[in-house]
Amino acid sequence: MLNLRQTQSLQQKLSPQQIQYIKLLQLPTLALEQRIKAELETNPVLEEGEEEEEFEVEGPETESEASEAEAEAAADKREGDPEDEFNWDEFLNAPDDLYGYKAQVDRSAEEEERETPLVHMSTMAENLREQVGMLDLDEHEEMIAEQIIGSIDEDGYLRRPVGSIIDDVMFNLGLMLTEDDIERVLFRIQRFDPVGIAARDLRECLLIQLEALPKDIPGRENAVAMLQDAYKAFTMKHFEQIMRKVGIGEAELKEAYDLIVSLNPKPGEGEFSAQTNYVTPDFTVAVEDDEFRISLNGKNAPELRISKGYKQMWNQLSAEKKKGAGESGHAGETRTFLKQRMESARWFINSINQRRQTMLKVMTSLVGLQEGFFRKGEGHLKPMILKDIAERIGMDISTISRVVNGKYVQTEFGVYELKYFFSEGLTTESGEEVSNKEVKALIARMIGAEDKAKPFSDQRLADMLAEKGFRIARRTVTKYREQLNIPVARLRKQIVLA
Repeated sequence: MLNLRQTQSLQQKLSPQQIQYIKLLQLPTLALEQRIKAELETNPVLEEGEEEEEFEVEGPETESEASEAEAEAAADKREGDPEDEFNWDEFLNAPDDLYGYKAQVDRSAEEEERETPLVHMSTMAENLREQVGMLDLDEHEEMIAEQIIGSIDEDGYLRRPVGSIIDDVMFNLGLMLTEDDIERVLFRIQRFDPVGIAARDLRECLLIQLEALPKDIPGRENAVAMLQDAYKAFTMKHFEQIMRKVGIGEAELKEAYDLIVSLNPKPGEGEFSAQTNYVTPDFTVAVEDDEFRISLNGKNAPELRISKGYKQMWNQLSAEKKKGAGESGHAGETRTFLKQRMESARWFINSINQRRQTMLKVMTSLVGLQEGFFRKGEGHLKPMILKDIAERIGMDISTISRVVNGKYVQTEFGVYELKYFFSEGLTTESGEEVSNKEVKALIARMIGAEDKAKPFSDQRLADMLAEKGFRIARRTVTKYREQLNIPVARLRKQIVLA
């Protein structure tokens, strides 16, 4: 039996312009550069450069009013004749002052930086392939070497099973190989520079590096025995068990242990990548004459405008239509194409401008709430959450989140991710509210100053914090320690000779 039901619900639908603005807002500087390049390639009406005319028009005061204004304008266009003339005044006077002030865009030395050639950086994979070329390998062995190098992860390890490499070679190259064929080539690659590259696990990586050391290096033999016969005890820092299994004393244990610690556990870390990622600050905050100067990095976001050539084409077509001359099908299609592209260009330019204003407004508010940090540096961070900024500037929390995510600021004390400035608050016994980042920094200092032969337990750290006025549970100390990537006390223990 079929039943009909009527329900009422409230839904909010975003216009294409709003969706475009939201997507642009969450892009960091380098990603925005690529997005603008893509738009310039797909929309021939859009080009780089500033408009010759300058217009100062007061726009809506809030983001919601701006969105409503855009929606009303779009509705008016839909109601009108699609062949109505394109309003250049409307485009040129489009609100670029969405929040009552203009974004300060830093374009200093832009042309000079664009002309600076990029230095070629060889990747680890390229270096390994060059070393393969120096070996006397046959054609099949070179193919195996290429498969191995292509399977190495970013830390320099070969995590894939040998059987999988055999399958890949057989499927892609039609060669039937054995594990011995792979192992023979792998053995030689693992002795490349850096030594230990393409190891299957940490134990193998360290043993290969020890093997490459001169035999008369103090502690070498005991270090090899430690990894071969007492590896589990080594990873757990059970020193008494290691000495018993290997048959050495405390001094020999320390000598061998220090030698192992000096080796490289990740031979490919930071290098085994086709491209190097650099942090490009989206903002710069400086103090000049006791006043904050907040700049938005505009190096990768050029000024955009409508092409003059397409303007002239549109004006010519419009003039012909006004004269009453018959418009051919081709001319009509051209007018429709230009109208669509010009509207698309206007929406994109407005979205870029709105992004600039929103980002600067959020950053200005953040600096105001964290003034102590930007004047004095670390140690003066206050508790702050996204809601604090949202309430201060009258925007939605989701908008603040999009601005903060993946963005960086250059300060006088270094480059910081915007997420760094957000933290929960803790109240001391004196009633003072401090950031949990300050407590984490205190825990790190305590651990840094501990007796390495008897490191502090989490409970001991909680007791020490309580003595300083911070009443924090042991499990909270454990959580903060793990967030700092500091191991438990047992794994921090070191050999200290009397």
